[in-house]
Amino acid sequence: MSEILIKNADVVVTMDGARREIAGGDVLLRGGLIAAVGQGLVTSGAVVEARGCVVTPGLVNTHHHLYQTLTRAVPGGQDALLFGWLQTLYPIWAKFGPEEMFISAQVGLAELALSGCSLTSDHLYLFPNGSRLDDTIAAAGEVGLRFHPTRGAMSIGVSDGGLPPDALVEREALILEDCIRVVDRFHDAGEGSMLRVGIAPCSPFSVSRDLMREAAVLARDKGVMLHTHLAENDEDIAYSLAKFGCRPGQYAEDLGWTGDDVWHAHCVKLDAAEIDLFARSGTGVAHCPCSNCRLGSGIAPVRAMRDRGVKVGLGVDGSASNDAGNLILEARQALLLQRVSRGADAMAAREALEIATLGGAGVLGRGDCGALEVGKRADIAIWDVSGIEAAGSWDPVASLLLCGPSKVRDLFVEGRAVVRGGQMVTIDLAKVIARQNQLARRLI
Repeated sequence: MSEILIKNADVVVTMDGARREIAGGDVLLRGGLIAAVGQGLVTSGAVVEARGCVVTPGLVNTHHHLYQTLTRAVPGGQDALLFGWLQTLYPIWAKFGPEEMFISAQVGLAELALSGCSLTSDHLYLFPNGSRLDDTIAAAGEVGLRFHPTRGAMSIGVSDGGLPPDALVEREALILEDCIRVVDRFHDAGEGSMLRVGIAPCSPFSVSRDLMREAAVLARDKGVMLHTHLAENDEDIAYSLAKFGCRPGQYAEDLGWTGDDVWHAHCVKLDAAEIDLFARSGTGVAHCPCSNCRLGSGIAPVRAMRDRGVKVGLGVDGSASNDAGNLILEARQALLLQRVSRGADAMAAREALEIATLGGAGVLGRGDCGALEVGKRADIAIWDVSGIEAAGSWDPVASLLLCGPSKVRDLFVEGRAVVRGGQMVTIDLAKVIARQNQLARRLI
């Protein structure tokens, strides 16, 4: 069995139980697993020199809409709140087809990989013109990231009091039928899985209570996770109170949407009782700081969540509301927002890095990922800190969050190289970008 030895790193950040940081550290990869972590390791296989670098676990992205990389910086949506932003973008997204879904996913996944991300979820909730979840799954297979796509859905259109246009909603029976299809075809629950599938009705303002309830029952029958948007901004809270007579936390609990197999995106407006509910039930949160800033949604109470024991990971969210997909910069933004709202000692750089790795793996139920420990999956990011971004830094680990770099030198997923020397090695990225821009011009 072939081996790869990552050797002589300035620091190996393990994220193990003791949160060890090993100066002059090595990491040995064998058969898709971490075989050893320490100093002075040897191998008869390939050696990757990491002098001048910090080595971390691959970062974990817990919320994305990959298809949105085709609609960055769209006029009319640049300065809107959530609901107005959606109403601007829905008609554009209605023009997508399978190729748009595939290419935009490749671009989004490559952008994540270059920012050190090895495991990502995706929330695809609209399927125009023959699009299917299969399109994004095929893209991930080529790029080489560990993937947790979710089969989203919208079923309540404008004519029934919902937000999305009627042309983008689906019949609920067909939604559940396709959820069964994609889980049965693609979901791999095994240790080291490269592909798991979740069920993810879009939001309380775009699906019925019945679909939320039936989706929860189906997910537990199939043994897969549940995901949706919740409590994203003040409009979201007002809608819940007006339509359901309760806050989002109670709505989720009443319909079976709490538990360690559930994670919600955003949760900017959770109150203390809802935070306690999530802590007691083991419900996870995907914190999306850049998107929350871009849409003016507010600052999620991450410090309070963490202090109460809520599982928190990071999400870049869609590239129509971020508009970037750089996960290490998302960790930096999370750090800064907690300090803005709670003071300079509210969050340390190492805690933000922990949320971006171990925290995200916990949210997605991946106990086999998120740390550099013997027996964990060989998902590893190598950051070159010898360049201008970190020049003069006294603390190379903190520098990843405080100054940079924001692009990874090398990325291994399941022990296979996805990025080498700052370049994608699994796909022809220049060709993919050219096609992406052609598709965007056609939409314009």
